[in-house]
This record gives sequence, structure tokens and C-alpha cells, in this order.
Amino acid sequence: MQYGVCALSAIPMRKDPEDAAEMINQVLFGETFEVVEHRKKWSLVRLAHDQYEGWIDNKQMEPCTETFYKSGTSATPTVSQELIDIISDQKTAEFYPIFVGSVLPFYSPGGKLKIGERDFSFSGAAQQGQKDRDKLVEHAYQYLNAPYLWGGRTPAGIDCSGFTQMVYRLAGFSLPRDSGQQATHGITLSFIEESEPGDLAFFDNEEGRIVHVGIILHDNYILHASGKVRLDRLDQTGIFNRETGSHTHKLRVIKKIIG
Repeated sequence: MQYGVCALSAIPMRKDPEDAAEMINQVLFGETFEVVEHRKKWSLVRLAHDQYEGWIDNKQMEPCTETFYKSGTSATPTVSQELIDIISDQKTAEFYPIFVGSVLPFYSPGGKLKIGERDFSFSGAAQQGQKDRDKLVEHAYQYLNAPYLWGGRTPAGIDCSGFTQMVYRLAGFSLPRDSGQQATHGITLSFIEESEPGDLAFFDNEEGRIVHVGIILHDNYILHASGKVRLDRLDQTGIFNRETGSHTHKLRVIKKIIG
């Protein structure tokens, strides 16, 4: 089995092995993966942290050992905290931008980390371990007005479940990639009034399939990615868009992920 790690800010993960294929996800700096299928130009990979699969360009892969790969399976990795930061290769002195929530493998307090066989320096804010709900909500607001991007997981472009997955990662909790997968976790609540800031609200389409998710806030507000990461109202019907004066998403279920 071959293994790899992302040594760039974000690698597009595609549905099919071609440049024009749909981007279904992004691999962020420091995330590891196993190679399920290897071709001349493309590889089908499975991410260590959430088992999500997709195709990436071989030119963007950094090989790593199985031991290094397994470091990426940690439920609470050390992650960067600023919207965008810089790391430097200690050997070449080259600089690399990284986005908030990027993984910092084998991080030491002096700001040293490893990517494959390469040593890097990092002087930004790093965090490991679980945080309380207030901190989770603070992290959610970091993404406010980030543009919507199908398959995106960064402040430069993010989708609804990428937003919730990354916010929970910053607070030290692991969630699956897609909204339907996330909805299988946690404790179901019967009413919005039972929820606390940081709980997740899920929304379905006409066929009853869960297609959207957002983070509940105080006073029946919700942060969610729809066009951009935006602040709207939440009621028993769903999401009420204050700008259009209409409901945009139909509420299916509320889940408490953090006990």
C-alpha cells in the first residue's frame, strides 16, 4: 500500500481522474491518505481522518511512510488557528501558505513539524485538544462571508458540510465530510428550544435526502454556507433568509454533537 500527505495549502479532490471533473473535496496541508488506485497521472486516495475518497493529481502528492500516514488518523490533531498562515521549509527556506484548520504533524512547542521527510518551521497559533461551545462558535464566525464553493474546506471557498467539519475540527472534534454522514452522529433533539449554540441543524430536499447543514447560535440564529457563510434565522420550518424574507431550507433534524 502507498501513502501520501498534502504538502500544499489545499489539493483539489475530484470525482473522476481528469482536470475538468467535479471537485468533491479538498485535501488540506498536513492531511494524510492512502492510495487506493494509482494511474499514470491520477491516484484515487482515501483520507485518513474521515475515509473520504476521490482522485488527486500525482504531481500534487508527497509520499510518506505508513507510520507517518497513521499520524493522520488522530481524532484531535494539532491544527493551525489563523485564517491563513505561513510555514517554511527548513532546508530550502521556501514559504508555503496554509489555511485555518491545517494539520501540523509531529508538532513541537518550538514550532517544528514534519511533512513526509521534510522539516518545517511554523510561528503561528496552534491548538490541540477539545474546546468548549463558546470557542466553537468563535471559530464558526471566522468563516463569516467566506464564499460558497462546492467541495471547498477553506475560507477562500467552502461548502455547508465542509464548514461544519472544519469548525468542529478547530474545536477538537471529528465529523464526517458530508451532511448526510454528519446527521448520523450525535443525539437527536425534538425542538429548537432544546438546542445550544454549536449544535447542528440538518435540512432535506423534496425527496427527503439531507442536503444541507448549519451551526445553531444563540437566539435562534444559524450560521451556514449558502452563497457564502451567512447569518440567518432558524425556526421549526427551516432557515429564514432575512434579505429575501423567505425560507430557503426545510428543517429535518437537530443534533447535539457535543455532550
